[in-house]
Amino acid sequence: MTLQAYAKINIGLYILGKRSDGYHDLETIFHEINLFDEIDLEPHKTLEMNADSILVPIDETNLCLKAANILRKERKIKEGVMIQLRKKIPIGAGLGGGSSDAAAVLRGLNELWKLKLSNHQLRTIAGQIGSDVPFFIEGGNAYASGRGEILDYFSLEIPFWIAVVTPLIHISTTWAYSHLKLQRDGKGSELRSKIAKHISNPKKITSLVQNDFEQSTINVYPEIGRLKEKLKEKGAVFSLMSGSGSSVFGFFESEKKALDALGSFPKNYQTSLTAPTFKPDR
Repeated sequence: MTLQAYAKINIGLYILGKRSDGYHDLETIFHEINLFDEIDLEPHKTLEMNADSILVPIDETNLCLKAANILRKERKIKEGVMIQLRKKIPIGAGLGGGSSDAAAVLRGLNELWKLKLSNHQLRTIAGQIGSDVPFFIEGGNAYASGRGEILDYFSLEIPFWIAVVTPLIHISTTWAYSHLKLQRDGKGSELRSKIAKHISNPKKITSLVQNDFEQSTINVYPEIGRLKEKLKEKGAVFSLMSGSGSSVFGFFESEKKALDALGSFPKNYQTSLTAPTFKPDR
């Protein structure tokens, strides 16, 4: 069984405050893009994992194995599985690669082990793995609140080509939170309604939407700020850092402008392009 685990961008990310459980309340729009890891699942006597990148841990710290272990214990499954990961989503890039991989494993094992769990049940299990993991059970587009696990899926047609650039900078979410200066009073900002209303008006979005991690991250990694400005210079009508970084995305009005912009970055930067009509293939 081969699965595709898609990356996401955050169209706006507001950190509202720290919770008593140590997590933070947030508000964001998750949007999947046309960049994915591939995962093969095969019946096996135990739980094992291999990956095609030495940067990917293949021990119990990997979210794929964590997902398989949790599902196996909760449903009292005796069978094992061999997980083979082919990594294309950059690591530590704010694109949710590890979370998407874990969700893909849950979806795949639900089928492989014939568990017949609903998406709601899978999201509940996914919430034990990581804050972003529940979104990727269905993917597509969603407004997220709480620590990211409270999801409201909705249709969002983005009329732009989405160009994503990832420099050779790896940022952990833990590091990003440790450098964040909280600025909000705990209240949401109606991000969903702002995005839904103004998605075709990039100037309006630029004035209304921000990523609270962006400035503190750029202060330490100024290359991310330069990357963002270069996307604008090359014709992006809107640009923002995704998640806790280091990836930056830009909205472009044409495929040509987007490709010209992506071609201007160093070859060792990873890039991707998502068409306005893109729909994840599950």
